[in-house]
Amino acid sequence: MTIAAVALALGSAVCFAFGAALQQRAARREPQHGTADPRLLIRLLRRKSWLLAKIPDLTGTVLQAVALRFGPLTLIQPLLISGMFLAIPLEAALDHRRPHPRDVTAVAACVFGLAAFLFAARPRAGVTQPSLMGWLGIVLIGGALVGVCLFLAHRATGAARGTLLGIASGLLYAGTASLLKTVADRVTADPLATLTDWHLYALALVGFASVALNQNAFQNGPLAAPLTSITLVDPVASIVIGVTAFHETLSFGGLRLLIEVPAVLAMGFGIWLASTRSTGREGFEGG
Repeated sequence: MTIAAVALALGSAVCFAFGAALQQRAARREPQHGTADPRLLIRLLRRKSWLLAKIPDLTGTVLQAVALRFGPLTLIQPLLISGMFLAIPLEAALDHRRPHPRDVTAVAACVFGLAAFLFAARPRAGVTQPSLMGWLGIVLIGGALVGVCLFLAHRATGAARGTLLGIASGLLYAGTASLLKTVADRVTADPLATLTDWHLYALALVGFASVALNQNAFQNGPLAAPLTSITLVDPVASIVIGVTAFHETLSFGGLRLLIEVPAVLAMGFGIWLASTRSTGREGFEGG
């Protein structure tokens, strides 16, 4: 089933790439809104172009759910970064321009870095359901990190703000994927019981929050800044959740470190490139 899960994850990545490019185009046409301002999402719900973008987005979510049912979180979520290769040229095509070389370099560094890390680490499945303490750890640590990102994003502009909101969105998407994996497993076991399961309603809440924050991120700077952050932080956070809460395993040590350490450095370099691209307005404001 691993091969089928990988194929489903790659299909999901393509769908998410189309959705991201179309959503970012629609979000940029709206007036600038504050950090995590829900009015932006309300306005976007009235845009036909944004609603159309949700078709590939929802299709990608369905494919992701099925992939997570048959594959480990530490494998499926990182595979979704393959969509980054498609999203950046899609954005450029919609704007009738060539992709910026800095954006392409940032994306390539992150994609190849994470791909090399996964090749060396060899993710393997663990349990299908985390314990209550496992969920509590995800909520406390993840919530604190999201809060810090939102605080810093409130003082930032341009690509820097888009990157911070992208990091927060990526953390929420990792939480969404964890809940989606659990719900997908429970649905196949007992569909009716899932309707009274708290995981389903937590999934709806966290999923809504991640979509709303994602649109705020897309309003700031080029697509590469928030998309690189989201698509890098999501799998990295998912790997941490997979190892700690789902007890999935990764291989470290020995010669593997010769691949894993440079891979992590490449990912860090990529996100730095994306977040520091000059658009004339980015940086931090005083006060």
